[in-house]
Formats: sequence, structure tokens, C-alpha cells
Amino acid sequence: MFDFQPLLTAQGLLSLASLSALEIVLGIDNIVFIAIVSERIEESRRALLRRVGLGLALILRLGLLFALAWIMGLTRPVLSLLGQHLSGRDLVLLGGGLFLMAKATHELFRSTEGPTAGGPEPQLATGRAGFALMLAQILILDIVFSLDSVITAVGMAQQLSIMMIAMVLAVVVMLLGANAISAFIHRHPSLKVLALSFLLMIGVLLVADAFGKHISKGYIYFAMAYALAVDLFNIRRRKAAERKTARAG
Repeated sequence: MFDFQPLLTAQGLLSLASLSALEIVLGIDNIVFIAIVSERIEESRRALLRRVGLGLALILRLGLLFALAWIMGLTRPVLSLLGQHLSGRDLVLLGGGLFLMAKATHELFRSTEGPTAGGPEPQLATGRAGFALMLAQILILDIVFSLDSVITAVGMAQQLSIMMIAMVLAVVVMLLGANAISAFIHRHPSLKVLALSFLLMIGVLLVADAFGKHISKGYIYFAMAYALAVDLFNIRRRKAAERKTARAG
């Protein structure tokens, strides 16, 4: 039975608001990854892929909340690699980080180099098999991001009800903004490169964290926010120049 009594207090509401905001921020990398992956599938199924991907993210987060004892057990060392003792959590972060780095690097190459001269255009994933492949990639990163999200929630709130509501609110906000973010990235190729660079850095951060070298995400978020502001300024300036040229013509 869940205790919703803490939500009726000022402290409970403040905790809910703070945790919800943090969960939304932590979900940015998840949204960006889903936006990039969804471009690899036929347009008519992209919105469905994004909804299913974020729905799975919510299910994983809530499921992990009910397995807190198991999560705490993931902190025990299970093997040693390069002189570093790695726990189950470290292995999840390491695998997710390497996968994210490989995926981001591959997509960066495709975005900047494109098809070779005279070569065939890249094919979109179609049918059930293509949809399942893209969904499997999203699921892999959902596991990593969900683990990070739940550990953060446990550290910030004491009540399970507050954690659950915060995660549901965060995913609802992500669902509402996923299509708009994906469309915006799709319209501006430079933003796609920026998004992939962001994912690449998140991958490096996950690998470093797996080896006990914690780097605050705040540094990456600040750097990417600054780069995004510069890119948006350039986009706006380019559009203004195009309108001026059109009027002059």
C-alpha cells in the first residue's frame, strides 16, 4: 500500500517538484537518443516508436523502484578489469557507455560523410523487424538511463510514492516534447550533429563513471547548452539573411 500522506505536506510537495525537475533534465539524453534512432525508421512509424520507447523507459524506472534491494546489491564488486574492481552497476554503465559511443560515432559518420560517391542511399528500417531492431536499441539505453534515474531518485527522496509520481510526471513531459524535439532536430542538420556529440560525451561520462571517475553531468549540460545557443543564433541569423535576400530579389 502506497503512502501518499507526505504529498500533503509542504516538504513533500517541494521534494516532488525538485525530483520531477531533475528527472526531466536527466531524461534529456534519453529523448535525444530516441529522436536520433527514430530517424532510421519510416516516417509513418516514428511517433509510435518514440511513444513505445518512452513507455518502456517509464516501466523500467517503476520496475527498478520495486527492486531497490537488488539495485543496492549491484554495488558489490563482481570482477576486476584493468586494476579496477567493477560492480554489476559499473558493468551496466560500461556496456551502455560503449554502446552509446559506438552508436553516436556511427551516426556522426553517416551525418557528416553521407553515402559514398555513386553509392546507394542509406535504407530506412522497415517492417516489424526494423521496428523491433530500433526498439531494441532504445531499450538498451533505457536500462542504463533508468538505472541512473532511479539511483538519483533514491538519493533525493525517501518516499516511494514521491519517486513514482516524479518519474511519471517526467515521462509525461518527455512524451509531450519528444515529437517537437525530434522534428526540430530533423529540420536542422547542424543540430543533429550537436545532438550526436552530446550523446557521445554522455557515453564517455558513463564509461568514466564505471571506472570510478565521476564527472558531473552539469559540465556537459552547460557545454551543450552553450553550443546549442550558438547554433540557434546562427540558424536565426541565416534565416534572416535568406528573408532579406528573398525581399531584395
